[in-house]
This record gives sequence, structure tokens and C-alpha cells, in this order.
Amino acid sequence: MHWGFSTALEAVYPQLREAIGEFHTDDRSLWFTDHRLGGALAMLAAARVHFDESSLTPEGAYTFGQPRTCDPELADAYDRALKGRTHRFVNNDDVVVQVPPEPLYAHVAEERYFDAGGRLRARKPGLLGGLADSAKGHALDAAAFRPDADGITDHSMNAYIACLEAAGR
Repeated sequence: MHWGFSTALEAVYPQLREAIGEFHTDDRSLWFTDHRLGGALAMLAAARVHFDESSLTPEGAYTFGQPRTCDPELADAYDRALKGRTHRFVNNDDVVVQVPPEPLYAHVAEERYFDAGGRLRARKPGLLGGLADSAKGHALDAAAFRPDADGITDHSMNAYIACLEAAGR
């Protein structure tokens, strides 16, 4: 796990665990969600709760603009344990989802991708399709007089909300 994300999770986990103990009941489900660093922590908290508390599996995790958080081994274990419960949203050229670098760090597999037109896809297209979609996103931002800002504007939570609303979510 990335040292910074691990340190951040350790700082909040005791309070998180206490809140889960206080509010979670058999008739209440457990969900994790957030954006950016919070998205990384939401994914890691879901993993930790699942792996540390065998009787408590989160219903799901929704993250937006989440950076890569862990090594490929933890990502694989997470994918096996929480398959179908994670929704990692990526908005076109969002720069934050591209760090820290591969192959040292990995994303969990469950990706939901908003293309340059704001359409929700099951995942980012392959290399050629991905390059074409990225170029389209850069061109749209340049047309809006924001050259080279596509990766930053795509990371905005407002951009994610607009895409979700357009998708009817």
C-alpha cells in the first residue's frame, strides 16, 4: 500500500471503526465513498474492514477520481473479495487517477469510465480508443479556452456530478 495512503488511513481508522460499531446493525448496510484522497481511503477502508472483520463485508464502495492506492497483489485480493461491490469512477483525462505510477501501484479493477462526451462506459477503451478519447477531451477543453487543463477540469467533483446526472444516476 502507498505509504501516504496507509498513514492517512491509520490516522482515521480508529474513529471509523468506532462509528461502524456504533451505527452498523443487521438492518443497515455499510458503504464507503469519496473523491480524490478520500476515494483512496474509502477503497482502503472497505478492504481493511473486509479483511480484518470477517463477519463484516461492505455492501460497496463508490470512488471518484481515486489515485492508485496499492500494489498489484492487494488490488487482486481486493478484486476477488469485493467483486461487484466497487464502482471506481474515472472521468476521461482525470490526472489524479494516473498517479502514483504503474506498475508499482495499481487500481482495483471495477472501473466506470466517463468518456470525453460524458457518456458512462464499463471501462476505458483500449490504447487506440483511449488515445482518441483523450484527444477529444483535450480538444473540447481547448475550445473552451482552457488549453492543457483537461486533466484538471476532469478531476473536479462538479465534473463527476455533471456526468452522473447526464447518465441518469
